[in-house]
Amino acid sequence: MKKEFIIERQGKHFVLYAGLLEEAHSQGLKEITTTLIQLPNPDNANVAVCHAVVETERGRFTGIGDASHENVAPIMRQHIIRMAETRAKARALRDAVNVGVTALEELGGDDDVLPAPVGSVMASQPPRPVSAMPTYGEERDTEPRGLGPRTATEKQLKAIFAIAQSGLNLGRTDVEAKCRDIYGYPPQELSRWEASQFIDLLKQDKVA
Repeated sequence: MKKEFIIERQGKHFVLYAGLLEEAHSQGLKEITTTLIQLPNPDNANVAVCHAVVETERGRFTGIGDASHENVAPIMRQHIIRMAETRAKARALRDAVNVGVTALEELGGDDDVLPAPVGSVMASQPPRPVSAMPTYGEERDTEPRGLGPRTATEKQLKAIFAIAQSGLNLGRTDVEAKCRDIYGYPPQELSRWEASQFIDLLKQDKVA
């Protein structure tokens, strides 16, 4: 797993879903399928449960993901089915590519610090508030999805589609599809931190 996809939070290492997907493609990813096995409703405490199957050249791997108002950040409470699916895929992908650390997307709660890539200067320093972190095209004010209401800037969105078109010859629909594959939602719903990460992936031609 490449170091840019490993982050540190409160002294523990986590892997990003984008890194799991990128590694799976490099190992011969054939297919990812998901099934919603429990719809959230008041009778089950509004818990969504999804099942994911990842098929690579090494075989088939499965994962179960759940999400509810109790284990996602407040901003994601409108999207618990989406979170359950992402968590299921992350768990199946971890088995498929033999990664033992938990994916960041599997975490819930109201953490208020931005995770830093392992090996970076940020990782060796005490966590700073989200508002102190730089972002692509901005000097301040960014966070991973779920840590606040701020979304990708217009400048970031323009950069995403421009880089994809000029560097990868991808149309808007293709870019949105790739973004959904990695994050579970289109570029317009990315946080500023996710948008910055997606831009880097596109620039490095790492989006499979």
